[in-house]
Amino acid sequence: MNRIDRLSAILIQLQSKKVVTAQHIADRFEISLRTVYRDIRALEEAGVPIGAEAGKGYFLMEGYNLPPVSFTKEEAGAILMASKLAEKHTDKSIQLHFEEAMFKIKAVLKMQEKDYLENLEQNIEVLQRPNIAAEQFPDHFLADIQSSLALKKVLSFEYFSNYNGQYTTRQVEPLGLCYYGSHWHMIGFCRMRQDLRDFRTDRIIKLRVLDELYDPEKHQSYQEHLKTFMQGTDMQESRIIVSKRISRYLGEQKYYFGLTEEKDVNEGVELTFMTSSFKGLARWLLMFGSEVSIISPDTLKEEVQMLAKETFEHHYGSK
Repeated sequence: MNRIDRLSAILIQLQSKKVVTAQHIADRFEISLRTVYRDIRALEEAGVPIGAEAGKGYFLMEGYNLPPVSFTKEEAGAILMASKLAEKHTDKSIQLHFEEAMFKIKAVLKMQEKDYLENLEQNIEVLQRPNIAAEQFPDHFLADIQSSLALKKVLSFEYFSNYNGQYTTRQVEPLGLCYYGSHWHMIGFCRMRQDLRDFRTDRIIKLRVLDELYDPEKHQSYQEHLKTFMQGTDMQESRIIVSKRISRYLGEQKYYFGLTEEKDVNEGVELTFMTSSFKGLARWLLMFGSEVSIISPDTLKEEVQMLAKETFEHHYGSK
């Protein structure tokens, strides 16, 4: 990137946040801090009113606005990819907001970029499991949770637990949102449990954002909580192949056992799982008999063999 393009990009970056550190600029453009300082000085000499706060970073002075930003066709293509992912991997509230945002983005594109997007849009698709949402779960609270996180407001909702099949009323101080296991999860301080808890957002009903504020600094960061959680569960990878004849009957259960990848192979369908316990996965696989082949690990094979032996001895061992 030449210096003129970099100066324009730095100016856009300064407009994107309240304060931008010199280190963030240096990391983004892979330049030294000395070069950052020279670039900021060049922008100031060109008449851009840039303020600086010691120990924090640079900012644009109040009232200064850039002309409307235009997109390259590559940037427009990247936005299209993001919209495809948002369409399949967010809830109804975010999908609606993103759709409205895409209309506004497309409205400011040049005709060449619009044609580029239209040609791309017909040939890009994000595939995922069928969305079999239970009627009692509206699954449209991600936007409210985002608002609560940004404004630091307490949430009140009813939550369905898969462990006991019951609803409980919770008041939670949300600390973060993350996506894993094919679902969005809210990590927050649960006042009922007096500890950090993980809530699947598609198991929430009757959510309200309260006026009460909270201080997230009083709690462990959600990143540290997730790191401890993932390490504590000692997740391990398992790979199996199921025949194509029965793959259609696996249903939602394959996601409950930590499915991370699914692909067609010559022998059938190869599934990859991340799980902390092979016992539950082994019991499930045993249901499909010879239609399943375990690629790895040997521990899972041994678990299935042991369960099969116990089942045989239970039914035929005493005869």
